[in-house]
Amino acid sequence: MISIKQLSYALAVEKTLHFKKAAELSNISQSALSTSLTELEKQLGLQIFERDNKKVLVTPVGKQVLEHARKILLQVEELQHLADSQKNPLSFPLTIGVIPTICPYLLPKILPILNQRYPEFQLNIIEDQSHVLVDMVRRGEIDSAILALPYPCEGLLSMEFWQEDFYWVALKGDMHAQQKEISSNELSHCDLMLLKDGHCLKEHVLEACKLPAQTTNQSFGATSLNTLIQMVLGKLGTTLIPEMAMDALISQHEALTAVHLSEPGPHRRIAFILRPNFTRTPSIEALLSICKEALIP
Repeated sequence: MISIKQLSYALAVEKTLHFKKAAELSNISQSALSTSLTELEKQLGLQIFERDNKKVLVTPVGKQVLEHARKILLQVEELQHLADSQKNPLSFPLTIGVIPTICPYLLPKILPILNQRYPEFQLNIIEDQSHVLVDMVRRGEIDSAILALPYPCEGLLSMEFWQEDFYWVALKGDMHAQQKEISSNELSHCDLMLLKDGHCLKEHVLEACKLPAQTTNQSFGATSLNTLIQMVLGKLGTTLIPEMAMDALISQHEALTAVHLSEPGPHRRIAFILRPNFTRTPSIEALLSICKEALIP
């Protein structure tokens, strides 16, 4: 009979396209993994992989088999989650994805509370861009993700817990630095620097300001807010950051000032996204409650 382990081994090979790496990922010997997959192919009466000494390829029919295997393992996981959901929230590990413009600013606020109230809880964090995390949630590779909305998440549930505006960051000597608020019209003359393409924060900024992408200085291709702050300190331009990041990025630099963006807000909304049939929703709700508490000024 086909086993769950055989299916998981096959998916590990699909992921790595390498039997030795797949065996290491699965915490078994290479010979044991190879024997298990040979038996799986024998039971099915078809070949999932083409392999030689140099490479591993997935056969056309193998791709169909692995897609079914992925669905089966997800259903098995959800069956286990269903049993877990009858127990106390946060009694079992969770793997949460978080985008880079949230992760380093939210975690320091929530982890002390989480550790105090749920000292035995194991939280695993995956930091990546929104499109990667959405796909991982859909495929069941992670339990949930924290994203900035709006962002396309068709077929997934969203549970919002925070709304925030953007702040313009510049050196204190800048001509607009003494203002309490700044408009998008004024920003169009401020040599604005944003994150590189692929980061949803850039799209949210452009949408909030109603600015075309070509009005920004993208010659540096920054991938983090901290890099943008260093560029501002280096007199290369100005930038916009979310309210959540203010304390971490601005308070330690006396030369900088932050001015509220006057365009209608909120400029972005923060939410957990999860599969509609995810069975440990109470655990996500418990995390959401902690996030709300930690972000209250």
